[in-house]
Amino acid sequence: MSHNSKPNTETDEATCNSLTLKWGTVKAWHLKTKEAQTALQKYMDAGDVSMSAMMQHDTPNQKQALLDAIDFMDEIWLDWDNKKVSREEAKDYVLNYGKDRK
Repeated sequence: MSHNSKPNTETDEATCNSLTLKWGTVKAWHLKTKEAQTALQKYMDAGDVSMSAMMQHDTPNQKQALLDAIDFMDEIWLDWDNKKVSREEAKDYVLNYGKDRK
């Protein structure tokens, strides 16, 4: 199960689950395990999903499902920064995207 993921350069492609985030939500994914596929499907089932990350407005249930799905990812990319981040950094990004950080 995949959708326009970043190239995988650091882990074995045969077993790597990767997720790309943009606009505080899912932009792309490449999933190899059933657990990761099930977790991301919960995100899809929790509300409407736009084909454009910019137009996506996650519901609270979708946001929680995305946070849960992050735990199954081997690689997580922030599209704007073109960098790989940890699971905790990804969760912080999802939770705080668009909030004023003073």
